[in-house]
Amino acid sequence: MTKTLLSIGHGFSARALAARLLPQGWRVIGTTRSAEKAAQISATGVDPVIWPGTDLAPLLGEIDALLISAGPGPDGDPTLNALQTEISAAAPRLPWVGYLSTTGVYGDHQGGWVDETSPLTPSTKRGQARVAAESQWQSIAGLNLHIFRLAGIYGPGRGPFAKVRNGTARRIIKKGQVFSRIHVEDIAQVLEASLAQPNPGAIYNLCDDDPAPPQDVIAHAAELLGLPVPPEVDFETAEMTPMARSFYAESKKVRNDRIKEELGVKLLYPDYRTGLKAML
Repeated sequence: MTKTLLSIGHGFSARALAARLLPQGWRVIGTTRSAEKAAQISATGVDPVIWPGTDLAPLLGEIDALLISAGPGPDGDPTLNALQTEISAAAPRLPWVGYLSTTGVYGDHQGGWVDETSPLTPSTKRGQARVAAESQWQSIAGLNLHIFRLAGIYGPGRGPFAKVRNGTARRIIKKGQVFSRIHVEDIAQVLEASLAQPNPGAIYNLCDDDPAPPQDVIAHAAELLGLPVPPEVDFETAEMTPMARSFYAESKKVRNDRIKEELGVKLLYPDYRTGLKAML
């Protein structure tokens, strides 16, 4: 019997999961906002649905799993704003619901370690919106919810190589700054493992084993390409967009023991070096 996943906001991570599920006989339905993106989704074997614009309520009665990648906006969580009543009604029939959140919910820990039990103290508006969205999803009675807190995502087509090649990469130096990151294929394998062994209420950090200063990643990418290491730029004087600068407002190392111990995941790319090498 064919299983069906409805993927709301079918983006980079969801596409990687679909590539694993489709060969196993799953049907994947992915929502997107434009006809152009719908055509791209269709080419990967996923059934596209343009949303908003299509009534998703009938689908909620037919699916086996629901993945939400669409993040909150100024008005809150777009999926719940549109469908909370329908999702609540479908909850008892849905064995697995996955919500893709962010490690930004932990806020700044001045380079210290956090795990899934750490307090949620976000300092950015984006992080605060994520905490509110997580809470809203958790409040739905009977929903078999799994929350995945993603570190910085990279993978094919999304990484430092293009900027290093075209000469726009900079090594922004802020003392003590570290980020955790995760290869998109490792996100996909964690989601696949969770689908196979649901644990409603579970929260998982998705990151690799090697939190690192961002300038080290840029330098390694340049070395792999055989190009000069981009210059260092002091964070205080660097020209940056408000969005880019906000990422540097928080520094932490994220633990990932739970995905290994509970889901049996062995990371394909346990650090940025193996991930970048494979991308190249």
